[in-house]
Amino acid sequence: MRKQDFYYNLPEELIAQHPAHKRENSRLMILDKQTGETDNKHFYDIINYLQKGDCLVLNNTKVIPARIYGVRDDTGAVVEFLLLKNLGNDEWECLAGPGKKAKVGCKFTFADGLLKAEVINVKDDGNRIIKLSYKGNFYEVLDKVGEMPLPHYIHEKLKDCSRYQTVYAKYEGSAAAPTAGLHFTNELLEKIKEKGINIAYVTLHVGLGTFRPVKEENIENHLMHSEHYVLPQETADIINKTKQNGGRVICVGTTSCRTVESVATKCGKIVADEDDTSIFIYPGYEFKCLDALITNFHLPESTLIMLISALAGRKNVLKAYEKAVEEKYRFFSFGDAMFIC
Repeated sequence: MRKQDFYYNLPEELIAQHPAHKRENSRLMILDKQTGETDNKHFYDIINYLQKGDCLVLNNTKVIPARIYGVRDDTGAVVEFLLLKNLGNDEWECLAGPGKKAKVGCKFTFADGLLKAEVINVKDDGNRIIKLSYKGNFYEVLDKVGEMPLPHYIHEKLKDCSRYQTVYAKYEGSAAAPTAGLHFTNELLEKIKEKGINIAYVTLHVGLGTFRPVKEENIENHLMHSEHYVLPQETADIINKTKQNGGRVICVGTTSCRTVESVATKCGKIVADEDDTSIFIYPGYEFKCLDALITNFHLPESTLIMLISALAGRKNVLKAYEKAVEEKYRFFSFGDAMFIC
């Protein structure tokens, strides 16, 4: 399939620059994956589309202030680093710009010495591997040094950083938020539980795949970068029981989807598992676990719009997106939501 098969025209003014005043007040488009029919609601209406015995799968990763600016020790040049993946032993894979000022052996100082880094490797794709040094707890230092890594298309400064975290964020490690989950409040989740819907958690630390566009004209040649996930035993039990009882597994966000589908593909069934995944889901893929998906509206020609096209059909998705543009839905990270069922 061709990359341009997933293009749609989006007026720039529909790209959301800030969150909705209240999380659950975002708009919600319902998309029937079989017929392509749509309906317009608000996110708090999602509870009316969930049934007793269903299971919601949430990604409880926590966004770290992954954008840091370092001063090169020998020249004073300022370089921006975006931490993408914790490799252990205080080594991180990251983006660096300008890259020509971050060659192997270059050393950097952040925030007057609270954090230091040395570039120890440059990967074939241009990503840097840096070795960090600091005193105390790394994430406490990072809170003082770093900035929230908002996507490039958001130009307004975020007044409340908690709005770029889900209310159930728990495990630090993501360079971007699992944005479909931003619409949930604790109160809404309690109402969902009271209705008899199970809640299960996975962890997938969102990394480079969120930032890298598809450049290959033939999408099958696109290289997905790996992201680390954890699917606990408790979650495996909830999902399997849901399936056995005839309920639906509803993933909140493409990251939750990629986690359960990665495990199901690798293991042949849903079991407790921890690994890295580079799964690329596009039309022709047969879903092995997921039945329905809550997601935001995605960039044209992105791997994410390809994923939802695999679930609902490319023509249905593009037609729904055209309607969303006509109805002036808000798009991307701080935008409105879609329930594909």
